[in-house]
Amino acid sequence: MSTHDLHEPLTPAGADVLSRFRVDGKVAIVTGATRGIGLSIATTLARAGARVMVSSRKVDHVDAVVQALRAEGHEVAGLASNMGTPADAHELAARTVEQFDGIDIIVNNAATNPMFGPLQSATNEAFDKIFAVNVKGPLELCKTAHAIMVERGGGAVVNISSIGGVTPEAGLGLYSMSKAALVSLTKVMAQEWGADGIRANVICPGLIKTKFSAALWQDHAIADKVLGQQPLRRIGVPDDVAGLALFLASDASAYCTGGVYMVDGGYLT
Repeated sequence: MSTHDLHEPLTPAGADVLSRFRVDGKVAIVTGATRGIGLSIATTLARAGARVMVSSRKVDHVDAVVQALRAEGHEVAGLASNMGTPADAHELAARTVEQFDGIDIIVNNAATNPMFGPLQSATNEAFDKIFAVNVKGPLELCKTAHAIMVERGGGAVVNISSIGGVTPEAGLGLYSMSKAALVSLTKVMAQEWGADGIRANVICPGLIKTKFSAALWQDHAIADKVLGQQPLRRIGVPDDVAGLALFLASDASAYCTGGVYMVDGGYLT
């Protein structure tokens, strides 16, 4: 008797796989959702059928994205939130439940990096701000949403880290440390919450052409160095990350948790 005979019959190869990339009716929170990678992910999830709560710090930016997505016919809402403030993270979860009656997907994309330079020049203020937004914010939001997701039968957390979270980047010491912590946090969530039906995965983008990373890709010396070290010799764009985020948020990745996924053109290969 083969091992296959001991389990349920196998599903025919490819059966219904494409539909599993849809997230119709799912409720998604996307932080840092008004520009760059976050905007691309929020837009992709909405177009794939999710009801999306758009979150970012500035009210006018949130309103603009909400209006644009509603104009396309999507069910979206927005809330200005500072993910470095635990009360804001808690309110974001609560307001999402009020608006959409639940939470199924969380994409922690909001991040900050107020300093560039060696650790010797790092201040306590910079350390506290970076870790508050990049690590504590995602933790607080997910802790608040945990019971809500469990009640709905599970959910998916997609954290947006950085290749700096795997290999420290020069001049970005505190930022790299915070992104490494986010990778570890993802793995802890995957271990502790898997039995609750909650999956957690993390994406580590490389050099992506966004306003956040403009100081890097606009510096020709830095850009040339990066491109010289990666097999795919181009700078990434936000949509390169959004496709993977959709996969990890959807049932197409139902057997994936605790994973660390690079979107870096092969830079760390």
